[in-house]
Amino acid sequence: MTTDQVTPPIGLRQRKKQRTRDALIRASLELFVTQGYEDTTIDEITDAVEVSQRTFFRYFANKEEVAFAVQELAEAYFYAALLERPAHEAPLTALRNGVFAAWDTINEAIQEVVPLELHMRTFRLIESTPSLLAVHLRRHAELEARFAQVIAGREGVDPELDPRPRVLVAAFGGVMRVASRAWSEGEDWTTAAIRDLTESYLDLLAPALADDWHRPRVGATRHAP
Repeated sequence: MTTDQVTPPIGLRQRKKQRTRDALIRASLELFVTQGYEDTTIDEITDAVEVSQRTFFRYFANKEEVAFAVQELAEAYFYAALLERPAHEAPLTALRNGVFAAWDTINEAIQEVVPLELHMRTFRLIESTPSLLAVHLRRHAELEARFAQVIAGREGVDPELDPRPRVLVAAFGGVMRVASRAWSEGEDWTTAAIRDLTESYLDLLAPALADDWHRPRVGATRHAP
């Protein structure tokens, strides 16, 4: 028997690894939202997938890492979409169009790993678990720093000397966070819903910064979760 006959093709091996990783993510998130993050053990996760602890640690350093695995996937899509925006777009336009371009494909990517409902229930869990919320805020700050570097590079400015990339990304990130929270607290967890909600919130950014809030806006509507 030759080596080729006993060694699986690389593609098959990688698919098997991906399936194991996805199974660990799904089992972990289901346990986290069902019985709580702090109360879930790695033994319970591995038992649910029928693998060893050694297998778990081959994919994840700890529970925290697996808790944010799907969010990390989503962030990667947003970051890649921003990098692909044409150079002629203004900074805010590039951020906005990058987000909407990412939403065109991110839903399918997430649902290849976990149901979208489970992803949103995990988001709620993160927001309500102090230890996870602290990590979430740290990750958010780190992502903003990466986005600011991209904007600075696009505009040819030094982000250490010119604060505009950081200010813009911080404002944009704040809007995204408010929209995401409103989406998670609502009943419609479709991609279309988050797109519409994000767009309506981004439309409020410039007026919120510049307008007289005591003057009624024409056609103003209240966006409830």
